[in-house]
Formats: sequence, C-alpha cells, structure tokens
Amino acid sequence: MLAETIFTIQNDQDFEKAALRVFQHQYINCKIYQRFCNLLGVTKSSIKNSRDIPFLPIEFFKQEKIVSSPSSIQQIFTSSGTTGSITSKHYVTNLNIYESSFRKGFQHFYGDIRDYTILALLPSYLEREGSSLVYMADKLIKESQEPKSGFYLDQTEKLVTMLKQLTKQGKKVLLIGVSFALLDLVENYDISLNKDTIIMETGGMKGRRKEMIRGQLHQILKKGFRVSTIHSEYGMTELLSQAYSKGDGIFYCPPWMKVSTRDPEDALTPLPSNKTGGVNIIDLANINSCSFIASQDLGKTYDNRSFEILGRFDHSDIRGCNLMAL
Repeated sequence: MLAETIFTIQNDQDFEKAALRVFQHQYINCKIYQRFCNLLGVTKSSIKNSRDIPFLPIEFFKQEKIVSSPSSIQQIFTSSGTTGSITSKHYVTNLNIYESSFRKGFQHFYGDIRDYTILALLPSYLEREGSSLVYMADKLIKESQEPKSGFYLDQTEKLVTMLKQLTKQGKKVLLIGVSFALLDLVENYDISLNKDTIIMETGGMKGRRKEMIRGQLHQILKKGFRVSTIHSEYGMTELLSQAYSKGDGIFYCPPWMKVSTRDPEDALTPLPSNKTGGVNIIDLANINSCSFIASQDLGKTYDNRSFEILGRFDHSDIRGCNLMAL
C-alpha cells in the first residue's frame, strides 16, 4: 500500500519515487487537482521529476473539497479565522495516517514521547472546534502516559505551579503554546526553567496581540523563561505533517516532507536556495488529499534542507486560483 511506504523514506531516491507515485495517485483521484494541472498543461504522463509537479494554491481548501480517496470522511479539520471569514477545510479520510505522521515526526526530532510531560497552552485552538493542532496535542498527551500531562485552559496558576514543580524534580517537559499565550505567561509570572524544559511556540497571535517577527518573539520568551532556545512547530490545517525548529527559527522537515520556494511574482517559477519567496510544501502523508501545496507564507530555504518562515503575502489570494474561475 502506497501510504505505508511514505514513512519508510530514508533518502532522496526514496522521496523522489514516492512523490511521483503520490502525484500519479492524486492526479487520477482528485478531480480539482487534475483540472488545475491540466490548465497548466500538465498531464499524468508529463511529469518525470518531482521538481515539475504543480503546487495547488492553498486557497482551494477554502473553496473546494480536496480529496483523493473514495473512502468516507473521518474528520474535518478547519482553520482559524476572523468572524465572517471563509476558513479552510481539510477532509481527512484516514486519521491513522495523520496519527502516524505526527507520532513519527515527533519521534524523529525529539525521541520517545513517553520521556516527556506535555503541557499544552492552546487557548485560541481549544475555544473552537476542528483544530488539527489540538487533535495532535491531545494524542501526544495521552501517549506520554504521564498523569501530569494535559491542556491548561484558564488554569494559568496551575500551569505555573506545575512548571516549577517539574523543574525542581528535573523532569523533561514540553510546554507547547500559541505565541500570545506564552507571552502572557512570561509577562505575568516569574518562571525559571531548567535545561530539560522545551518551550515550543506554534506561531500566531490570533488577533489577541500585535504580530511580531519570530526573532523578537523568541528573545522575549528566552528572557522570560530563562532558557537559551525557543523551539517552534510549523504546520497548518491543510497538512498532515509538521516541521520543527530547535532554535533560531530554522526548521527541518521529517523525511516524507519537503519545503521549497517560488517566485512571489510568478507562482510557477521555483527559486534556488537563499532566495526569499513563496513557500511550497510537499507533504506525502497528505496522500488522500493533496500533497503539493503552494502556501501563503514567505520563506527562504538553505542548502542543508532547512528553511525559515519570514512572513506572509500581503494579499489574501495566491495567484493561480483564478485559473479555475471558468
């Protein structure tokens, strides 16, 4: 089964072979993606290299049901948005693939989840339904098999007490939180953590605070928590995989995920390393939806396959969506 081979990828050759097979599968089974490719002059037989595979603008997840499987929908993940805005919908037909992806992805970067106490500070996500991040955090909390792991919504005092207690005990702790909530924490409490505590921000002020660049955010958090580095998680509603940064906002992907950049003025032109452009993502775990997505993020890739996110496009829609407006 194609899905099972995705998590066995170990090198470039494995990735290339899997990416071409996934493209063939999605071209045949996702009619929206097929139509998009055809309008670009791309057919099932014309792609010989993964670099030539078209990336579907992420805006289509707001407009269409993007699926590449006849199976019934098990879960619909939705993006956050302001009142009245149209949110993205990710129709997931196999939650086991998502769970394998985030479980294996975490293990790839951090090791056994059972070594950690997971404290989740995700108020904006918990206050709505359909968050893929909450789904992931909930599963990781349960798999940590640590009674003190959990969500801390409107329980700031309890969270601070728990952090201090676990620090004193020398426990390995992962505090994962949305940016504004972590800022609130360091501004209102005096917290000093040990070297085994990982502070991981998931980005986004969600309208609660003024947006700031990641470097500025990390400086405030490092000083507030008295830690040397701030980790980051990069994921989105439309994906089933996450990239992680262990410091300085430099992200790495698991073996079945790859990030590249495109010319901001010409969505079909790829950019070399060290050039700022629109972020394209290949997420092979997203086999039953679309694995080739042109995001709204601006970023830069490096020769060692790391990347950083520098911001977002000023306009709301990615060029290319109007191709389908027939």
